[in-house]
Amino acid sequence: MASTRRLAPALAAEGYQVANFDIRGCGDSSLGWDGYSRTDIAGDLVAVVRRLGGPAVIIGQSISGGAATIAAATAPEVIAGVIELAPFTRAQSFDLGGLVRVKRFRAGYTQLAQVIVRGRLANWTKYLDLALPAKPADWDSELARIEAKLNEPGRMKVLQAMCKTSPADAGEQLRNVKCPVVDLPHGLGELAVIEGAGHYPHVQTPDQVVALALPFLGKTLTRA
Repeated sequence: MASTRRLAPALAAEGYQVANFDIRGCGDSSLGWDGYSRTDIAGDLVAVVRRLGGPAVIIGQSISGGAATIAAATAPEVIAGVIELAPFTRAQSFDLGGLVRVKRFRAGYTQLAQVIVRGRLANWTKYLDLALPAKPADWDSELARIEAKLNEPGRMKVLQAMCKTSPADAGEQLRNVKCPVVDLPHGLGELAVIEGAGHYPHVQTPDQVVALALPFLGKTLTRA
């Protein structure tokens, strides 16, 4: 999975077993799945952890963050902890004031809406440009890979389907999470903010993400 190309090796170098895979319909995953909701993805996450023997800490970003919440709530015996990176875990209210005041928010919202309605790659790449305020050194090659992948038949339809899903299923499971979480701001959770990071902190600021993840992994997996 290219988006974790720096995160996964860094964690493996610290002695952790890292299972890195594309969620359904994305990257090199197959197409033709029945659904692309957070609940669907959570089932896949739990299945992989069970296959590998568990317990595990799931690191999930965006829609996968919401899926990680559901996995932790429904399979506490194998999910020891969760690290959510810029997750979509709750249903979002429409922030008209934010759209008016914040140019970057307005532009990103507009590009995502265009992706959902029109399914145009150009809108997705413009969204990524906004979501990554600072680009990694290899961004040109990574963007070319993303564009090539989304030009494959059926891939854009999956992206549109995911953008249309509601995080309400993840929000409903928040109260059932019992394991430690990074980026869940109440109860067991710890909230961490990386200054200047956009929606893809593991791509933009992988060193800072690793620095936050390692102490959490150490104490969480020791308890598991």
